[in-house]
Amino acid sequence: MSVDVAQLESHRTVLVGHCYRMLGSPVDADDAVQETMVRAWRASERFDGRSSLKTWLYRIATNVCLDQLASRGRRGRPREEGPVGTIHDELDTRPRSHWLEPVPDARVIPADASPAERAQLRESIRLAFVAALQHLPPKQRAALLLTEVLGWSVAEVAETLDASVASINSALQRARATLAARNAGDPDTGAATPLGPTQQALVDQYFAAFEAYDIAALTKLLTDDAVLSMPPHTLWLQGHDAIAAWLLGRGGGCRGSRMVPTWACGGPAFGQYRDGGRTPFALLALEVRGDRITSMTSFLDPDVLFPLFGLPPQLV
Repeated sequence: MSVDVAQLESHRTVLVGHCYRMLGSPVDADDAVQETMVRAWRASERFDGRSSLKTWLYRIATNVCLDQLASRGRRGRPREEGPVGTIHDELDTRPRSHWLEPVPDARVIPADASPAERAQLRESIRLAFVAALQHLPPKQRAALLLTEVLGWSVAEVAETLDASVASINSALQRARATLAARNAGDPDTGAATPLGPTQQALVDQYFAAFEAYDIAALTKLLTDDAVLSMPPHTLWLQGHDAIAAWLLGRGGGCRGSRMVPTWACGGPAFGQYRDGGRTPFALLALEVRGDRITSMTSFLDPDVLFPLFGLPPQLV
């Protein structure tokens, strides 16, 4: 059965989403999808049409990701590095490859997705969910994503992973138990609050408070146990007092920042520019629960992330 490049490319967006969930990095996901396309093109004459083209590509992409994961460690978040920090701690850093990275919604959610599909896909790329996935062994991770996100049967997953149905059922049971345990210990890992009018007003208030650098107003928008983290630094802070002390102290260089709204990992985010818009500084991703913000993650890697998100190099 003949397959052309346009047919392969029509599935790129959903494949990037799948590889992002597997790998925790949009850059790694792009590389994995490119390798998927190369493998698919080389094998296109052997595609017999017994399954859909999309299913065939997902199988290739899953195995590309498993190959990548065989030679690298898992990505995580600062709160998984150690106990809650203080504003006086040293700013230790880890390499980019150590950290979970944000992905632009537009790169992983098809433009023609229905509202229901869009909601499900946004939930599946949330930072908290993808971070929890990274704690699963690669094959458990693949099995869970193929069944829970893509809706595959256990038999289809077993064929893809070259495993027995019994072993896949066992892997799924262990994976679900691991995620349930993590959900119990991390308030961000439950179902997210859809961004309705109340939540949009909350995000708008956050935007205004940050640009005005009104830290008292900003902290009122946070849950009592809200978390601030700043990869590649290992430091993370929790609670109103610590977050306010940081922003008014060692983080005071953020005063005068300008913000550009965007979407990252299924939630609201901002490109942050210091010095009145002259200096790209961070991609700031928010987690929202109910009528409060539970998490603020400032990814301090503008050289990689700003082009990825289509953010300008400066605002002035």
